[in-house]
Amino acid sequence: MNQLGNLLLGAVPTTLLFILLVLSYRFLVQGPLTAVLKERHARTDGAVEDAKKAIERAESRAAEYAERLRQARAEAYKAREARVKQLNAERDAALERARKAAGETVSSARASLDAEVAGARRTIEVTAGELAAQVVRAILPMAAGGTR
Repeated sequence: MNQLGNLLLGAVPTTLLFILLVLSYRFLVQGPLTAVLKERHARTDGAVEDAKKAIERAESRAAEYAERLRQARAEAYKAREARVKQLNAERDAALERARKAAGETVSSARASLDAEVAGARRTIEVTAGELAAQVVRAILPMAAGGTR
């Protein structure tokens, strides 16, 4: 037993040194290393979360810009349609004014022509009577045997 006791007594300082070494490792190496790894992990996760949030904000802005662009295009289309309607209405009004003016010109010309025709008929009627009288005077003396 003596040898076993010596062996056990010799193992005690080794065991104590081993325990001291393990405790020193825990406090000097593993503790700070674990803290650094946790911090790095937290920073990485935070950066990933920040990146996700930035992506979400960018997607939200892109969707907002796309909606604004769609609205702007719709407004431009409506403005264009309104302008086309306005121009068509102005064209139709100008055509109607031109038709009325042409109708008035035709009516005026027709009235003038009708007046000229009526004047010409009166002139013909007046001169026809005179010509008839002249013809009768010219023919009757000859028919009666007279000379002219």
